[in-house]
Amino acid sequence: MSTRAVSIGEWLSSRRVAPYLFVAPIIVFGLAFFVGPLLFAAFVSLTDWDGLGHPRWVGLGNYLYLAVTDRFFLKSILNTFYFAFGSVAVGVPAALVTAAIIARSKYQAFWRTVYWLPMVTNIVAIAYIWKFVLADTNGLVNRALGVVGLPEPNWLTSPSISMLSVILVAAWMSLGHNILLFLTGLNNVDQSYYEAAEIDGANAVQLFRHVTIPLLMPTILFVLITSFIAALSSFALMLILTEGGPVRSTTVTGLYLYDMAFTDLRLGRASAAAYVLSAIILTISLVQLRLFRRGGVEAH
Repeated sequence: MSTRAVSIGEWLSSRRVAPYLFVAPIIVFGLAFFVGPLLFAAFVSLTDWDGLGHPRWVGLGNYLYLAVTDRFFLKSILNTFYFAFGSVAVGVPAALVTAAIIARSKYQAFWRTVYWLPMVTNIVAIAYIWKFVLADTNGLVNRALGVVGLPEPNWLTSPSISMLSVILVAAWMSLGHNILLFLTGLNNVDQSYYEAAEIDGANAVQLFRHVTIPLLMPTILFVLITSFIAALSSFALMLILTEGGPVRSTTVTGLYLYDMAFTDLRLGRASAAAYVLSAIILTISLVQLRLFRRGGVEAH
């Protein structure tokens, strides 16, 4: 073996170089599949391009179009926040209460498996099942309501309740993940707090309000933050359940830019909408992170 080959081998195995060799694959992956597409989307957002011809430079025209001309974009943002707040307001408390009940059960492993199953099921399959369940005419829910003589709402085709239906489905889908997070936090709580409160005569509701919630506050804040951020970027559920209708009542920003890119072939405007949505999510994430840190300090 030549001296040059030995020197190269020693250089590659040296303490200075070896760490960089280990992280090199993830760096290359990040540059190729994150930084590169991010920069390309930034360029496309400043052009008028259908994905086939030559991009035509328009500068900030796409952003001005979204802010001034396209009223549906603002509606999609409002729908996005409606969906995010609604799914978090319904899903997180339901998961917390369910986790508190399971924590006192003898069959935690069984209930964890039951509630985790929706998380490992494809979202497309779940959406189509719920679309069948909530169908106006032959849906299982309306057929059950009809049997007992109750009104049969148009769950997915009425502008007044279609978003509420999507919110309930989204809350159900996130239930298992949030329950597991809350169970992890509950299992780490010192049981002596509950024993002391029970000695003082606290009932189940008082234990939950004055012991469980304060001790679980860091986990609650974490679940609130992650659930809200995930809801802001969600659109697959609306795409399958309602296709953004009726009358765009369930068109969130993610679905808006999806339609703009792949239906209207307005990749420039879609990229601009994606950057606006990313800026909104980043701003909210930073604000929530600050609140999370404060909450974590106060909780301790």
